[in-house]
Amino acid sequence: MASPTFPVLPIQKFARRNAPVRRPTEITRFSYDDTHKLRHDSSSLKTYYTPELDTSLSRGFKTFVKHDDSVDEHLDGLLEALAELERKTGERVKVDIVTWRGMITKLMTLPFDLRNGFEMNAIKFQDTIFIEENHAHKQSSRGRSDRRQDMMSFWGYKFESLSTLPRNWDDCSRELIENRDNEVVSNEAQFCSIVKTGFGNVKIVIGGEVDAVWNSNPSTSTPPIYVELKTSKSPSSNRDDVAFERKLLRFWSQSFLLGVAKIIVGFRDDDGFLRSLQEFETQSLPGIAKRSGRCLWDGKLSIDFTASLLEWIKGTIGAAEEGTVWRIRWKANGECVECVKTEDSSFLSPGFVAWRGELAARKGEC
Repeated sequence: MASPTFPVLPIQKFARRNAPVRRPTEITRFSYDDTHKLRHDSSSLKTYYTPELDTSLSRGFKTFVKHDDSVDEHLDGLLEALAELERKTGERVKVDIVTWRGMITKLMTLPFDLRNGFEMNAIKFQDTIFIEENHAHKQSSRGRSDRRQDMMSFWGYKFESLSTLPRNWDDCSRELIENRDNEVVSNEAQFCSIVKTGFGNVKIVIGGEVDAVWNSNPSTSTPPIYVELKTSKSPSSNRDDVAFERKLLRFWSQSFLLGVAKIIVGFRDDDGFLRSLQEFETQSLPGIAKRSGRCLWDGKLSIDFTASLLEWIKGTIGAAEEGTVWRIRWKANGECVECVKTEDSSFLSPGFVAWRGELAARKGEC
């Protein structure tokens, strides 16, 4: 029997649907500490602080403490945080889909980025579809990196280090503020926000890393004003302008999904020196893309497409029996998203499955 498919092209068939979108609402948060151990708190949330220009983003590359992402962590952190929330409330988080932000970002950007393939794993459990990245496909797609690529990746982490403080600025000493350029850069520590949102008739819980908070740490505003930090080459030609506008699609979708209000872009030169900063309101980016006249991407069309695709995934996997692991797949420059049944074992953590069983037993659910 042929696997279910979702035709993507022509993309304009999804236009003018006006799919409703639920505003992201944070339901819980968690941190990874400096050893990447999970903590049910906001201890790794940092506060934005304007970095100094003309600073080298290459400094500290040799001492960079890089998290080992060759290990497949599945949805473990997200599921552990949800279980902790449910222990406090006594209620199961009931939605159609649970996943990391990166998965929905891939779906949102697909109509305008057909060249990059992806694979995700999905399983239905207690009427919710859990989706993760297919780690083996991710690793095999990377190819060989070189020093230049590694350095450019480091520039992003260095920019985050220069642009953040561990506490509110008025709680930090002058020495700590002025010593940021000398700090060892590490991506082991992370702060993650978990939000409830939705596209069309699909309710979703999404977890994702947040770079910083704008105004206070821990945030006392409602909702917190989160900040996404990005680096990009300083545009010096029409080609550079086009490349940056394409980047804005990913910047927008990542921030839109978690309800991150601001994006700070650090523009650097080819040698990795920070030359300028620009602040964007997340909600303004689709308008910037529209006004350019290049028609490189359309935020409204992206939302309508994502709603249709998620409804198809919900209808396809949601109607099937529980326990089957599916592969949601897009082949580079393809025509259809596929949902393929596999013989893989469940990727849900045993602790989460046991907790859900315990919670169901308490409530007398099947």
